[in-house]
Amino acid sequence: MMVFGQTARKYSNEFMNIGVDAAALGMSNAVTAQTGDVNSGYWNPAGLLKLEDNQLAFMHSSYFANIANYDYAAYAMPLDDRSAVAVSLIRFGVDDILNTTQLIDAQGNINYDRISLFSTADYGLTFSYARALPVRGLNYGINAKVIRRIIGDFASSWGFGFDAGIQFETENNWKIGVMARDITTTFNAWAINEEAFATIRDAVAGQNQELPETTEITIPKLQIGVSKLFNFNYDYTLLAAANLNVRFQENNDIISSSFASINPALGFEFGYIDMVYLRAGVGNFQNELQIDNTERLSFQPSLGLGFKYNGIQIDYAFTDIGDQSVALYSNVFSLKLDFSFFR
Repeated sequence: MMVFGQTARKYSNEFMNIGVDAAALGMSNAVTAQTGDVNSGYWNPAGLLKLEDNQLAFMHSSYFANIANYDYAAYAMPLDDRSAVAVSLIRFGVDDILNTTQLIDAQGNINYDRISLFSTADYGLTFSYARALPVRGLNYGINAKVIRRIIGDFASSWGFGFDAGIQFETENNWKIGVMARDITTTFNAWAINEEAFATIRDAVAGQNQELPETTEITIPKLQIGVSKLFNFNYDYTLLAAANLNVRFQENNDIISSSFASINPALGFEFGYIDMVYLRAGVGNFQNELQIDNTERLSFQPSLGLGFKYNGIQIDYAFTDIGDQSVALYSNVFSLKLDFSFFR
């Protein structure tokens, strides 16, 4: 039997905040203003207007000593000179988890044949649309997201939500971007298998006695970015970018109140003949409470390297340097293909 509850939570779908594209992660995700490729469907759909041809992107990374896998794929295409579309899929999953709730039988005997395996996986499917506005240099984009989450035979959920973004580029290479995530408070409605839950409830006496909440609410988030590209001697470029990441909740961010919390991020990309890229960034500034009740400011630096040739781009990002923070990733590789390579 499947049961439903009405209690709502404010936090859900955190796997959708990990990020995509090693190039962006190498700049500490400070890409809201200048993103302009297939990955814009995730970072700011307005950036899809910069596509000149169809593009395909892939990314894979493993977390927690290869226990969890994070996979991403996206495809984008321009419709005409004023509009573009994209579709992307994210999967974050842990497979082959041991289910030991039935390890001990009714007589108290241990029977290893009663151990089974199950998987837990989160899926995010995003459809993106971007269009140019009549004002020169001003574009907007929207995302429609479908969330699917599965925890073995115990529970599953469906969720839906929307994002919206804008980008504006000035004539002197300044770029401004705003990305509003989960603007309709993305929700997940869970269906719990009561019979399967009963096996967990009886596995350890006194624990898991109540059904978990079955409605999750993802509160909106706002990302504001600015960037500028500098050119040196024709062959060299420097991209400088900054983001303000706003959550409408109180937490450990460097700037926090009961209304909202703000976390800055800075990113830099040094390019040579539009072929080789070196990247660096710093973000995730947190006021961490120490054991002696004092606070210490922590941060997460990152480095990246990219290589592009004839429409094929390979990027690498190295984050969580020096164990400055507890990150969900450390080594990330991504691949991007521009279909102009096949023409």
